[in-house]
Amino acid sequence: MRSLTRTTRRHTVIAVSAACLLVPLAACAPDDGPRPAASADRAAPAAPKNGGKRDGRLDKRLDRVTILELQEDMKGKRLTSEELTRAYLDRIHRLNPRLNAVVTVNPDALDLARKSDDLRRTGEVRGPLEGIPVLIKDNIDTADRQPTTAGSTALLHSKPAQDAFLVKKLRDAGAVILGKANMSEWANFRSSEQTAGWSATGGQTRNPYVLDRSPCGSSSGSAAAAAATLAAVTIGSETDGSIVCPASVTSTVGVKPTLGMVSRSGMIPITNRHDTAGPIARNTTDAALTLWAIHGSDASDADTADADTALPTDYRTVLDPNALRGKRIGVWRKGHTGIDSDVDRVFEATVQQLRALGATIVEGADVADSKDMMQKDMLPAVLTEFKHDLNTYLATTPGPHPKNLTELIEFNKQNSAIEMPKFGQELFEMADKTDGDVNAPAYRQHRDAATRQARQAIDSVLAEHRLDAIVTPTSIPTPTIEALDPTPFESSTRNSAVAGYPHITVPAGYAKGTLPLGVSFLGTRYSDATLLSYAYAFERATPVRKAPTYLPTLPGRS
Repeated sequence: MRSLTRTTRRHTVIAVSAACLLVPLAACAPDDGPRPAASADRAAPAAPKNGGKRDGRLDKRLDRVTILELQEDMKGKRLTSEELTRAYLDRIHRLNPRLNAVVTVNPDALDLARKSDDLRRTGEVRGPLEGIPVLIKDNIDTADRQPTTAGSTALLHSKPAQDAFLVKKLRDAGAVILGKANMSEWANFRSSEQTAGWSATGGQTRNPYVLDRSPCGSSSGSAAAAAATLAAVTIGSETDGSIVCPASVTSTVGVKPTLGMVSRSGMIPITNRHDTAGPIARNTTDAALTLWAIHGSDASDADTADADTALPTDYRTVLDPNALRGKRIGVWRKGHTGIDSDVDRVFEATVQQLRALGATIVEGADVADSKDMMQKDMLPAVLTEFKHDLNTYLATTPGPHPKNLTELIEFNKQNSAIEMPKFGQELFEMADKTDGDVNAPAYRQHRDAATRQARQAIDSVLAEHRLDAIVTPTSIPTPTIEALDPTPFESSTRNSAVAGYPHITVPAGYAKGTLPLGVSFLGTRYSDATLLSYAYAFERATPVRKAPTYLPTLPGRS
Protein backbone atom coordinates (compact mmCIF):
# COMPACT_ATOMS: atom_id res chain seq x y z
CA MET A 1 0.00 0.00 0.00
CA ARG A 2 1.08 3.60 -0.31
CA SER A 3 0.18 6.72 1.49
CA LEU A 4 -2.87 8.72 0.47
CA THR A 5 -1.22 12.07 0.50
CA ARG A 6 2.43 12.84 0.17
CA THR A 7 4.15 16.19 0.67
CA THR A 8 7.55 16.20 -1.01
CA ARG A 9 10.14 18.97 -0.94
CA ARG A 10 8.36 20.71 -3.79
CA HIS A 11 5.00 19.07 -4.24
CA THR A 12 1.86 17.87 -2.54
CA VAL A 13 0.80 14.69 -4.28
CA ILE A 14 -2.65 13.15 -4.11
CA ALA A 15 -2.05 10.18 -6.37
CA VAL A 16 -1.40 6.51 -6.05
CA SER A 17 1.15 4.70 -8.13
CA ALA A 18 1.83 1.13 -7.49
CA ALA A 19 3.75 0.74 -4.35
CA CYS A 20 2.10 2.22 -1.35
CA LEU A 21 -1.69 2.75 -1.36
CA LEU A 22 -1.50 6.34 -1.55
CA VAL A 23 2.00 7.54 -2.67
CA PRO A 24 3.24 7.75 -6.28
CA LEU A 25 5.88 5.28 -7.39
CA ALA A 26 8.56 7.89 -7.95
CA ALA A 27 7.99 9.23 -4.47
CA CYS A 28 8.46 6.01 -2.55
CA ALA A 29 11.93 6.65 -1.19
CA PRO A 30 14.64 7.36 1.47
CA ASP A 31 17.29 4.75 2.37
CA ASP A 32 18.47 2.45 5.13
CA GLY A 33 18.19 3.72 8.67
CA PRO A 34 19.43 2.25 11.95
CA ARG A 35 18.56 -1.41 12.41
CA PRO A 36 17.87 -3.00 15.78
CA ALA A 37 20.29 -5.64 16.96
CA ALA A 38 17.48 -8.17 16.94
CA SER A 39 16.98 -7.72 13.21
CA ALA A 40 20.57 -8.37 12.21
CA ASP A 41 20.27 -12.09 12.92
CA ARG A 42 16.96 -12.23 11.08
CA ALA A 43 18.35 -10.63 7.95
CA ALA A 44 21.58 -12.63 7.75
CA PRO A 45 20.74 -16.33 7.54
CA ALA A 46 23.55 -18.74 8.21
CA ALA A 47 25.12 -20.73 5.42
CA PRO A 48 23.41 -24.09 4.86
CA LYS A 49 25.23 -26.98 6.49
CA ASN A 50 25.93 -28.96 3.34
CA GLY A 51 29.67 -29.30 3.63
CA GLY A 52 30.23 -26.14 1.60
CA LYS A 53 29.16 -27.94 -1.57
CA ARG A 54 26.80 -26.40 -4.06
CA ASP A 55 25.02 -28.11 -6.93
CA GLY A 56 25.93 -25.67 -9.70
CA ARG A 57 23.74 -27.40 -12.28
CA LEU A 58 20.67 -27.14 -10.09
CA ASP A 59 21.49 -23.55 -9.14
CA LYS A 60 21.66 -22.46 -12.80
CA ARG A 61 18.44 -24.29 -13.63
CA LEU A 62 16.36 -22.81 -10.81
CA ASP A 63 15.81 -19.48 -12.56
CA ARG A 64 14.08 -21.18 -15.53
CA VAL A 65 12.39 -24.22 -14.05
CA THR A 66 8.67 -24.28 -13.20
CA ILE A 67 7.10 -25.89 -10.16
CA LEU A 68 5.62 -28.54 -12.46
CA GLU A 69 9.11 -29.45 -13.66
CA LEU A 70 10.44 -29.57 -10.10
CA GLN A 71 7.60 -31.91 -9.19
CA GLU A 72 8.46 -34.16 -12.11
CA ASP A 73 12.08 -34.26 -10.95
CA MET A 74 11.06 -35.23 -7.42
CA LYS A 75 8.57 -37.78 -8.71
CA GLY A 76 11.31 -39.28 -10.89
CA LYS A 77 13.74 -39.37 -7.93
CA ARG A 78 16.14 -36.99 -9.67
CA LEU A 79 15.70 -34.40 -6.90
CA THR A 80 14.60 -34.30 -3.29
CA SER A 81 12.89 -31.51 -1.41
CA GLU A 82 15.84 -31.39 0.95
CA GLU A 83 18.25 -30.82 -1.95
CA LEU A 84 15.95 -28.18 -3.40
CA THR A 85 15.55 -26.41 -0.06
CA ARG A 86 19.32 -26.43 0.49
CA ALA A 87 19.79 -24.89 -2.95
CA TYR A 88 17.46 -22.00 -2.11
CA LEU A 89 19.06 -21.54 1.31
CA ASP A 90 22.42 -21.32 -0.43
CA ARG A 91 21.11 -18.65 -2.80
CA ILE A 92 19.69 -16.68 0.12
CA HIS A 93 23.05 -16.88 1.89
CA ARG A 94 24.91 -15.66 -1.20
CA LEU A 95 22.51 -13.05 -2.58
CA ASN A 96 20.45 -11.72 0.31
CA PRO A 97 23.26 -9.55 1.77
CA ARG A 98 22.96 -7.46 -1.39
CA LEU A 99 19.16 -7.52 -1.56
CA ASN A 100 17.73 -7.55 1.99
CA ALA A 101 14.80 -9.40 0.44
CA VAL A 102 14.57 -12.14 3.08
CA VAL A 103 14.22 -11.09 6.70
CA THR A 104 13.85 -14.51 8.34
CA VAL A 105 14.88 -18.02 7.34
CA ASN A 106 12.67 -20.68 8.88
CA PRO A 107 14.90 -22.75 11.23
CA ASP A 108 12.63 -25.72 10.55
CA ALA A 109 12.78 -25.52 6.73
CA LEU A 110 15.09 -28.49 6.23
CA ASP A 111 13.08 -30.62 8.66
CA LEU A 112 9.94 -29.76 6.70
CA ALA A 113 11.69 -30.71 3.47
CA ARG A 114 12.81 -34.06 4.93
CA LYS A 115 9.24 -34.74 6.07
CA SER A 116 8.06 -34.08 2.53
CA ASP A 117 10.64 -36.50 1.13
CA ASP A 118 9.56 -39.15 3.65
CA LEU A 119 5.91 -38.73 2.62
CA ARG A 120 6.76 -38.96 -1.06
CA ARG A 121 8.70 -42.17 -0.48
CA THR A 122 5.56 -43.71 1.02
CA GLY A 123 3.51 -42.60 -1.98
CA GLU A 124 1.80 -39.68 -0.24
CA VAL A 125 1.71 -36.35 -2.07
CA ARG A 126 -0.37 -33.81 -0.19
CA GLY A 127 -0.84 -31.37 -3.06
CA PRO A 128 0.67 -29.47 -6.01
CA LEU A 129 3.26 -27.75 -3.82
CA GLU A 130 4.62 -30.92 -2.20
CA GLY A 131 8.22 -30.21 -1.19
CA ILE A 132 8.28 -26.78 -2.85
CA PRO A 133 9.98 -23.98 -0.82
CA VAL A 134 7.86 -20.82 -0.51
CA LEU A 135 8.69 -17.43 1.01
CA ILE A 136 5.85 -15.43 2.54
CA LYS A 137 5.58 -11.74 3.32
CA ASP A 138 6.37 -10.73 6.91
CA ASN A 139 2.81 -9.60 7.61
CA ILE A 140 1.38 -13.13 7.39
CA ASP A 141 1.16 -15.16 10.61
CA THR A 142 3.03 -18.40 11.12
CA ALA A 143 2.67 -20.36 14.35
CA ASP A 144 6.27 -21.51 14.29
CA ARG A 145 9.65 -20.19 15.38
CA GLN A 146 9.46 -17.18 13.06
CA PRO A 147 8.08 -13.81 14.18
CA THR A 148 5.47 -11.93 12.16
CA THR A 149 6.32 -8.24 12.40
CA ALA A 150 5.06 -6.22 9.40
CA GLY A 151 8.62 -4.86 9.51
CA SER A 152 8.24 -3.30 12.96
CA THR A 153 10.31 -4.03 16.05
CA ALA A 154 7.10 -3.58 18.03
CA LEU A 155 6.05 -7.08 16.97
CA LEU A 156 9.36 -8.92 17.25
CA HIS A 157 8.03 -10.82 20.26
CA SER A 158 4.46 -11.40 19.13
CA LYS A 159 3.36 -15.03 19.13
CA PRO A 160 0.55 -15.76 16.67
CA ALA A 161 -1.56 -18.57 18.09
CA GLN A 162 -2.07 -20.24 14.71
CA ASP A 163 -1.01 -20.10 11.09
CA ALA A 164 -2.78 -17.65 8.84
CA PHE A 165 -5.45 -19.47 6.83
CA LEU A 166 -3.42 -19.14 3.64
CA VAL A 167 -0.34 -20.58 5.38
CA LYS A 168 -2.42 -23.56 6.43
CA LYS A 169 -3.48 -23.91 2.79
CA LEU A 170 0.17 -23.83 1.73
CA ARG A 171 1.11 -26.49 4.27
CA ASP A 172 -1.88 -28.64 3.23
CA ALA A 173 -0.64 -28.39 -0.37
CA GLY A 174 2.77 -29.68 0.78
CA ALA A 175 4.75 -26.44 0.67
CA VAL A 176 7.92 -25.92 2.69
CA ILE A 177 7.66 -22.54 4.45
CA LEU A 178 11.19 -21.31 3.72
CA GLY A 179 11.06 -17.96 5.52
CA LYS A 180 9.65 -14.46 5.61
CA ALA A 181 10.21 -11.75 3.02
CA ASN A 182 11.07 -8.16 3.89
CA MET A 183 8.46 -5.47 3.23
CA SER A 184 7.73 -1.80 3.51
CA GLU A 185 7.09 -1.35 7.21
CA TRP A 186 3.38 -1.53 8.10
CA ALA A 187 2.76 -2.09 4.37
CA ASN A 188 3.62 1.55 3.60
CA PHE A 189 0.79 2.90 5.73
CA ARG A 190 2.62 4.78 8.45
CA SER A 191 3.75 7.95 6.71
CA SER A 192 3.22 9.77 3.43
CA GLU A 193 7.02 10.13 3.26
CA GLN A 194 7.64 6.40 3.62
CA THR A 195 10.30 4.47 1.71
CA ALA A 196 9.23 1.56 -0.47
CA GLY A 197 10.97 -1.57 0.75
CA TRP A 198 12.34 -0.21 4.03
CA SER A 199 11.57 -1.73 7.40
CA ALA A 200 13.13 -1.38 10.83
CA THR A 201 13.56 -5.15 11.06
CA GLY A 202 14.93 -5.79 7.59
CA GLY A 203 16.50 -2.57 6.29
CA GLN A 204 16.17 -1.49 2.67
CA THR A 205 15.12 -4.07 0.10
CA ARG A 206 17.09 -3.67 -3.14
CA ASN A 207 15.89 -4.18 -6.69
CA PRO A 208 17.90 -7.14 -8.04
CA TYR A 209 18.14 -5.65 -11.54
CA VAL A 210 19.74 -2.37 -10.46
CA LEU A 211 20.46 -2.18 -6.75
CA ASP A 212 19.97 1.57 -6.32
CA ARG A 213 16.53 1.46 -7.96
CA SER A 214 13.29 1.23 -5.99
CA PRO A 215 11.86 -2.26 -5.51
CA CYS A 216 8.43 -0.62 -5.16
CA GLY A 217 6.27 -1.74 -2.26
CA SER A 218 5.10 -3.01 0.01
CA SER A 219 5.66 -6.61 -1.15
CA SER A 220 9.12 -5.53 -2.25
CA GLY A 221 10.92 -8.39 -0.52
CA SER A 222 8.56 -10.98 -1.99
CA ALA A 223 9.08 -9.64 -5.52
CA ALA A 224 12.85 -9.21 -5.20
CA ALA A 225 13.15 -12.73 -3.76
CA ALA A 226 11.08 -14.22 -6.59
CA ALA A 227 13.13 -12.37 -9.21
CA ALA A 228 16.43 -13.49 -7.65
CA THR A 229 15.17 -17.09 -7.33
CA LEU A 230 15.46 -17.20 -3.55
CA ALA A 231 12.39 -19.48 -3.52
CA ALA A 232 10.26 -21.30 -6.07
CA VAL A 233 7.44 -18.81 -5.51
CA THR A 234 6.62 -16.09 -2.99
CA ILE A 235 3.49 -14.69 -1.39
CA GLY A 236 2.86 -10.95 -1.23
CA SER A 237 -0.09 -8.87 -0.15
CA GLU A 238 -1.75 -5.86 -1.68
CA THR A 239 -3.91 -3.02 -0.49
CA ASP A 240 -3.27 -0.91 -3.58
CA GLY A 241 -0.51 -1.91 -5.97
CA SER A 242 1.74 -3.67 -3.48
CA ILE A 243 1.84 -6.92 -5.45
CA VAL A 244 1.66 -5.68 -9.03
CA CYS A 245 4.09 -2.76 -8.76
CA PRO A 246 6.97 -4.73 -7.17
CA ALA A 247 6.31 -7.54 -9.66
CA SER A 248 6.36 -5.12 -12.58
CA VAL A 249 9.71 -3.56 -11.62
CA THR A 250 11.34 -6.97 -10.97
CA SER A 251 10.22 -8.75 -14.16
CA THR A 252 7.97 -11.18 -12.30
CA VAL A 253 4.32 -12.19 -12.56
CA GLY A 254 2.18 -10.65 -9.84
CA VAL A 255 -1.40 -11.72 -9.15
CA LYS A 256 -3.64 -9.47 -7.10
CA PRO A 257 -6.78 -11.64 -6.78
CA THR A 258 -10.39 -10.61 -6.44
CA LEU A 259 -11.11 -9.46 -2.88
CA GLY A 260 -12.19 -12.56 -0.96
CA MET A 261 -10.49 -15.09 -3.25
CA VAL A 262 -7.79 -15.60 -0.60
CA SER A 263 -8.50 -15.39 3.12
CA ARG A 264 -7.00 -12.54 5.16
CA SER A 265 -7.33 -14.38 8.50
CA GLY A 266 -3.97 -14.08 10.23
CA MET A 267 -2.69 -11.28 8.01
CA ILE A 268 -1.72 -7.96 9.60
CA PRO A 269 -4.25 -5.56 8.10
CA ILE A 270 -4.53 -2.12 6.64
CA THR A 271 -8.16 -2.50 5.61
CA ASN A 272 -10.23 -5.58 4.93
CA ARG A 273 -12.02 -3.66 2.17
CA HIS A 274 -8.85 -3.75 0.04
CA ASP A 275 -6.36 -6.23 1.51
CA THR A 276 -5.62 -9.47 -0.26
CA ALA A 277 -2.68 -11.85 -0.54
CA GLY A 278 -1.47 -13.26 -3.83
CA PRO A 279 1.45 -15.03 -5.52
CA ILE A 280 4.54 -13.51 -7.12
CA ALA A 281 6.44 -15.85 -9.44
CA ARG A 282 8.85 -15.93 -12.37
CA ASN A 283 6.20 -17.38 -14.68
CA THR A 284 2.45 -17.50 -15.01
CA THR A 285 2.28 -21.27 -14.54
CA ASP A 286 3.71 -21.07 -11.02
CA ALA A 287 1.54 -18.06 -10.19
CA ALA A 288 -1.62 -19.88 -11.27
CA LEU A 289 -0.73 -23.11 -9.47
CA THR A 290 -0.05 -21.19 -6.26
CA LEU A 291 -3.26 -19.14 -6.46
CA TRP A 292 -5.23 -22.38 -6.75
CA ALA A 293 -3.40 -23.72 -3.69
CA ILE A 294 -4.12 -20.74 -1.43
CA HIS A 295 -7.63 -19.69 -2.48
CA GLY A 296 -10.68 -20.96 -0.66
CA SER A 297 -13.52 -20.19 1.71
CA ASP A 298 -12.66 -19.44 5.34
CA ALA A 299 -15.34 -19.19 8.01
CA SER A 300 -13.27 -16.48 9.71
CA ASP A 301 -13.32 -14.23 6.63
CA ALA A 302 -16.85 -13.51 5.40
CA ASP A 303 -15.62 -12.09 2.10
CA THR A 304 -14.36 -15.56 1.09
CA ALA A 305 -17.82 -17.18 1.16
CA ASP A 306 -17.78 -17.79 -2.61
CA ALA A 307 -14.05 -18.49 -2.97
CA ASP A 308 -14.30 -22.28 -3.17
CA THR A 309 -16.25 -22.03 -6.43
CA ALA A 310 -14.67 -18.86 -7.82
CA LEU A 311 -12.02 -20.70 -9.86
CA PRO A 312 -12.21 -23.70 -12.19
CA THR A 313 -11.42 -26.99 -10.49
CA ASP A 314 -8.14 -27.47 -12.36
CA TYR A 315 -5.66 -24.60 -12.67
CA ARG A 316 -4.32 -26.14 -15.88
CA THR A 317 -7.38 -24.87 -17.72
CA VAL A 318 -5.80 -21.40 -17.75
CA LEU A 319 -2.57 -22.67 -19.34
CA ASP A 320 -3.94 -22.17 -22.85
CA PRO A 321 -1.64 -20.57 -25.44
CA ASN A 322 -4.72 -19.81 -27.58
CA ALA A 323 -6.68 -18.10 -24.81
CA LEU A 324 -6.63 -14.67 -26.53
CA ARG A 325 -8.01 -15.87 -29.84
CA GLY A 326 -11.33 -14.15 -30.55
CA LYS A 327 -11.27 -12.08 -27.34
CA ARG A 328 -11.95 -8.35 -27.21
CA ILE A 329 -9.13 -6.62 -25.35
CA GLY A 330 -9.48 -2.93 -24.53
CA VAL A 331 -6.43 -0.70 -24.61
CA TRP A 332 -6.03 1.84 -21.79
CA ARG A 333 -3.57 4.54 -22.84
CA LYS A 334 -4.72 7.74 -21.13
CA GLY A 335 -2.40 8.72 -18.29
CA HIS A 336 0.00 5.86 -19.10
CA THR A 337 1.45 6.48 -22.55
CA GLY A 338 3.20 9.57 -23.90
CA ILE A 339 5.17 9.82 -20.64
CA ASP A 340 8.13 7.50 -21.17
CA SER A 341 9.47 6.39 -24.55
CA ASP A 342 10.47 2.93 -23.33
CA VAL A 343 7.01 2.33 -21.86
CA ASP A 344 5.46 3.43 -25.17
CA ARG A 345 7.73 1.13 -27.19
CA VAL A 346 7.11 -1.89 -24.99
CA PHE A 347 3.37 -1.28 -24.82
CA GLU A 348 3.02 -0.89 -28.59
CA ALA A 349 4.83 -4.20 -29.03
CA THR A 350 2.45 -5.74 -26.49
CA VAL A 351 -0.63 -4.53 -28.34
CA GLN A 352 0.71 -5.87 -31.61
CA GLN A 353 1.46 -9.22 -30.01
CA LEU A 354 -2.05 -9.47 -28.60
CA ARG A 355 -3.41 -8.80 -32.06
CA ALA A 356 -1.12 -11.47 -33.53
CA LEU A 357 -2.46 -13.92 -30.94
CA GLY A 358 -5.96 -13.44 -32.34
CA ALA A 359 -7.37 -10.77 -30.02
CA THR A 360 -9.55 -7.97 -31.30
CA ILE A 361 -7.90 -4.78 -30.08
CA VAL A 362 -10.30 -2.05 -28.98
CA GLU A 363 -8.80 1.40 -28.58
CA GLY A 364 -10.20 4.05 -26.24
CA ALA A 365 -10.79 1.73 -23.30
CA ASP A 366 -9.43 4.28 -20.82
CA VAL A 367 -10.40 3.78 -17.20
CA ALA A 368 -11.34 7.06 -15.55
CA ASP A 369 -8.84 8.27 -12.97
CA SER A 370 -10.26 8.69 -9.50
CA LYS A 371 -8.05 11.30 -7.86
CA ASP A 372 -11.09 13.22 -6.65
CA MET A 373 -12.25 10.14 -4.73
CA MET A 374 -9.00 9.93 -2.74
CA GLN A 375 -9.32 12.76 -0.27
CA LYS A 376 -13.10 12.97 -0.33
CA ASP A 377 -14.00 9.34 0.35
CA MET A 378 -11.17 6.82 0.32
CA LEU A 379 -8.82 8.45 2.82
CA PRO A 380 -11.50 8.90 5.51
CA ALA A 381 -12.74 5.34 4.95
CA VAL A 382 -9.29 3.73 5.04
CA LEU A 383 -8.20 5.64 8.15
CA THR A 384 -11.27 4.40 10.01
CA GLU A 385 -10.84 0.85 8.75
CA PHE A 386 -7.14 0.80 9.63
CA LYS A 387 -7.79 1.75 13.26
CA HIS A 388 -10.59 -0.79 13.57
CA ASP A 389 -8.83 -3.67 11.83
CA LEU A 390 -5.36 -3.15 13.32
CA ASN A 391 -6.73 -2.77 16.84
CA THR A 392 -8.55 -6.07 16.40
CA TYR A 393 -5.40 -7.83 15.19
CA LEU A 394 -3.18 -6.44 17.96
CA ALA A 395 -5.70 -7.16 20.72
CA THR A 396 -6.13 -10.80 19.67
CA THR A 397 -2.51 -11.71 18.92
CA PRO A 398 -0.63 -13.15 21.91
CA GLY A 399 2.78 -11.94 23.04
CA PRO A 400 4.32 -8.79 24.55
CA HIS A 401 3.59 -5.98 22.09
CA PRO A 402 1.38 -2.88 21.78
CA LYS A 403 -2.25 -3.91 22.02
CA ASN A 404 -3.75 -1.05 20.03
CA LEU A 405 -2.82 1.77 17.66
CA THR A 406 -2.43 4.32 20.47
CA GLU A 407 0.14 2.11 22.21
CA LEU A 408 1.89 1.47 18.90
CA ILE A 409 2.26 5.20 18.26
CA GLU A 410 3.80 5.60 21.70
CA PHE A 411 6.15 2.66 21.09
CA ASN A 412 7.42 4.33 17.93
CA LYS A 413 8.05 7.59 19.78
CA GLN A 414 10.02 5.80 22.49
CA ASN A 415 12.02 3.90 19.85
CA SER A 416 12.25 6.65 17.26
CA ALA A 417 15.96 6.14 16.49
CA ILE A 418 15.14 2.66 15.17
CA GLU A 419 11.56 3.08 14.02
CA MET A 420 11.54 6.63 12.67
CA PRO A 421 15.04 7.52 11.39
CA LYS A 422 13.75 8.89 8.07
CA PHE A 423 10.02 9.49 8.30
CA GLY A 424 7.29 9.83 10.88
CA GLN A 425 3.90 8.29 11.57
CA GLU A 426 1.37 10.91 10.57
CA LEU A 427 -0.96 8.36 8.98
CA PHE A 428 -1.01 6.39 12.24
CA GLU A 429 -1.85 9.59 14.09
CA MET A 430 -4.58 10.54 11.61
CA ALA A 431 -6.12 7.08 11.91
CA ASP A 432 -5.98 7.15 15.71
CA LYS A 433 -8.02 10.34 15.72
CA THR A 434 -10.92 8.55 14.04
CA ASP A 435 -13.48 6.64 16.10
CA GLY A 436 -12.66 3.40 14.26
CA ASP A 437 -16.38 2.73 13.98
CA VAL A 438 -17.06 0.82 10.77
CA ASN A 439 -20.80 0.87 11.48
CA ALA A 440 -21.08 4.65 11.61
CA PRO A 441 -23.26 6.21 8.86
CA ALA A 442 -20.59 8.74 7.90
CA TYR A 443 -18.01 6.02 7.45
CA ARG A 444 -20.41 3.87 5.43
CA GLN A 445 -21.13 6.79 3.14
CA HIS A 446 -17.44 7.29 2.40
CA ARG A 447 -16.78 3.57 1.85
CA ASP A 448 -19.82 3.01 -0.35
CA ALA A 449 -19.03 6.05 -2.50
CA ALA A 450 -15.40 5.03 -3.03
CA THR A 451 -16.23 1.41 -3.88
CA ARG A 452 -19.09 2.37 -6.18
CA GLN A 453 -16.96 4.85 -8.14
CA ALA A 454 -14.09 2.40 -8.55
CA ARG A 455 -16.30 -0.45 -9.74
CA GLN A 456 -18.15 1.79 -12.15
CA ALA A 457 -14.88 3.06 -13.61
CA ILE A 458 -13.92 -0.47 -14.70
CA ASP A 459 -17.30 -2.09 -15.34
CA SER A 460 -18.58 0.78 -17.50
CA VAL A 461 -15.57 0.49 -19.85
CA LEU A 462 -15.93 -3.29 -20.06
CA ALA A 463 -19.65 -3.00 -20.84
CA GLU A 464 -19.46 -0.06 -23.26
CA HIS A 465 -16.86 -1.73 -25.46
CA ARG A 466 -18.04 -5.34 -24.85
CA LEU A 467 -14.59 -6.27 -23.56
CA ASP A 468 -13.19 -9.46 -22.11
CA ALA A 469 -10.35 -7.56 -20.39
CA ILE A 470 -8.39 -4.30 -20.35
CA VAL A 471 -4.64 -4.07 -20.98
CA THR A 472 -2.36 -1.21 -19.92
CA PRO A 473 1.23 -0.52 -18.85
CA THR A 474 1.67 -1.34 -15.17
CA SER A 475 4.11 1.46 -14.34
CA ILE A 476 7.01 3.53 -15.60
CA PRO A 477 10.65 2.45 -15.15
CA THR A 478 11.40 2.33 -11.47
CA PRO A 479 13.23 5.40 -10.12
CA THR A 480 16.15 5.44 -7.73
CA ILE A 481 15.39 4.64 -4.11
CA GLU A 482 16.08 8.22 -3.05
CA ALA A 483 13.86 9.83 -5.72
CA LEU A 484 11.24 12.19 -4.30
CA ASP A 485 9.57 13.87 -7.27
CA PRO A 486 6.16 12.55 -8.32
CA THR A 487 5.48 11.01 -11.71
CA PRO A 488 2.69 12.04 -14.10
CA PHE A 489 1.94 8.34 -14.65
CA GLU A 490 -1.56 7.78 -13.30
CA SER A 491 -2.23 4.83 -11.05
CA SER A 492 -2.99 1.61 -12.91
CA THR A 493 -3.99 -0.06 -9.64
CA ARG A 494 -6.26 2.24 -7.66
CA ASN A 495 -9.62 1.38 -9.20
CA SER A 496 -8.97 -2.38 -9.10
CA ALA A 497 -7.86 -2.06 -5.47
CA VAL A 498 -10.85 -0.07 -4.28
CA ALA A 499 -13.29 -2.13 -6.35
CA GLY A 500 -11.86 -5.41 -5.07
CA TYR A 501 -11.25 -6.59 -8.64
CA PRO A 502 -8.34 -8.72 -9.92
CA HIS A 503 -5.21 -7.24 -11.51
CA ILE A 504 -2.37 -9.27 -13.03
CA THR A 505 0.98 -8.00 -14.29
CA VAL A 506 3.35 -9.97 -16.52
CA PRO A 507 6.85 -9.07 -17.82
CA ALA A 508 6.70 -7.21 -21.14
CA GLY A 509 10.15 -5.69 -21.73
CA TYR A 510 12.88 -3.43 -20.39
CA ALA A 511 13.77 0.24 -20.25
CA LYS A 512 17.38 1.10 -21.08
CA GLY A 513 17.81 -2.62 -21.72
CA THR A 514 17.86 -3.26 -17.96
CA LEU A 515 14.89 -1.88 -15.97
CA PRO A 516 11.89 -4.24 -16.11
CA LEU A 517 8.52 -3.12 -17.46
CA GLY A 518 5.27 -4.99 -16.98
CA VAL A 519 1.91 -4.99 -18.69
CA SER A 520 -1.35 -5.35 -16.75
CA PHE A 521 -4.53 -7.30 -17.46
CA LEU A 522 -7.59 -5.96 -15.62
CA GLY A 523 -11.14 -7.28 -15.35
CA THR A 524 -14.22 -7.42 -13.19
CA ARG A 525 -14.96 -9.46 -10.06
CA TYR A 526 -13.90 -13.12 -10.23
CA SER A 527 -12.35 -12.80 -13.68
CA ASP A 528 -9.08 -14.06 -12.18
CA ALA A 529 -8.88 -17.27 -14.19
CA THR A 530 -9.67 -15.49 -17.44
CA LEU A 531 -7.00 -12.85 -16.84
CA LEU A 532 -4.45 -15.52 -15.95
CA SER A 533 -5.17 -17.33 -19.21
CA TYR A 534 -4.53 -14.13 -21.17
CA ALA A 535 -1.33 -13.48 -19.23
CA TYR A 536 -0.19 -17.05 -19.91
CA ALA A 537 -0.87 -16.79 -23.66
CA PHE A 538 0.99 -13.48 -23.84
CA GLU A 539 3.91 -14.83 -21.82
CA ARG A 540 4.23 -17.93 -24.02
CA ALA A 541 4.37 -15.79 -27.15
CA THR A 542 6.59 -13.10 -25.57
CA PRO A 543 9.18 -14.78 -23.30
CA VAL A 544 11.01 -11.54 -22.47
CA ARG A 545 12.00 -12.23 -18.89
CA LYS A 546 15.72 -12.44 -18.19
CA ALA A 547 17.56 -13.06 -14.93
CA PRO A 548 18.57 -10.12 -12.72
CA THR A 549 21.86 -8.32 -13.35
CA TYR A 550 22.56 -7.02 -9.79
CA LEU A 551 24.10 -3.83 -11.22
CA PRO A 552 25.00 -1.33 -8.48
CA THR A 553 23.63 1.49 -10.66
CA LEU A 554 22.82 2.11 -14.32
CA PRO A 555 25.89 2.75 -16.49
CA GLY A 556 26.63 6.47 -16.77
CA ARG A 557 25.00 7.30 -13.44
CA SER A 558 27.37 9.09 -11.07
